[in-house]
Amino acid sequence: MHVVPLPALADNYIWLLHDDGGQALVVDPGDASPVESALEARGLHLRAILLTHHHHDHIGGVDALLSRHRVPVYAPRDERIVHATHRVGDGDVVTIDVPASRFEVIAVPGHTTTHIAYAGEGILLCGDTLFSMGCGRLFEGTPAQMLASLDRLAALPGNTLVCCSHEYTAANGRFAQTIEPSNHALAARQQEVSALRARNQPSLPVSLATEQATNPFLRTDSEGVIAWSQRHGIDGDRVARFGALRANKDGFAG
Repeated sequence: MHVVPLPALADNYIWLLHDDGGQALVVDPGDASPVESALEARGLHLRAILLTHHHHDHIGGVDALLSRHRVPVYAPRDERIVHATHRVGDGDVVTIDVPASRFEVIAVPGHTTTHIAYAGEGILLCGDTLFSMGCGRLFEGTPAQMLASLDRLAALPGNTLVCCSHEYTAANGRFAQTIEPSNHALAARQQEVSALRARNQPSLPVSLATEQATNPFLRTDSEGVIAWSQRHGIDGDRVARFGALRANKDGFAG
């Protein structure tokens, strides 16, 4: 399976997955144009659409795609997504004949209450839940929900490729360095990201192992995050530490 991030809108990625036989699926197509261009350029046939949540920058291109491609649409159980042909939830398995693929559905509430992720084929398609060196804003869920969701994703194999939906990595890394300034893996990742972005290349996908070593939102139990929390008067449990991290990231201007 080939994994291709398609830049879209301001800073989104639509994920295009395809095999060597010209069969493809797309994840969170907020805009149809990049998908159609990629399909034509690569000689691919669209066979399925996977959606993680209802926000317009993730589903805005579905209508246009369906007008040209009669394909199934897998989506969470959320009436705000009207395009779904297959509603899926936690523990369900999405099996696609072509391109041959199998994904476990994981409920990851936090960014929205019905957000889901798809894990399979060595890939994690996580929408706006987990970002490289960051995580999604809590528009509908609670810190406890988001932390539990991230814990589930962090338990996947370390060689899983994290395919999130925004190019936020450089800014996330700058925030992460304010939390763990002595984290050498984080410094190395930030240098890597700077070099990639200077060449206008995507910072994604990234291995989950790299995220476990660099992402403060996956490191609420690390010495660095605990020390940061204590300096900010947070002596509570890991949910309190996570909530403080998320609140500080919301106001971060760097």
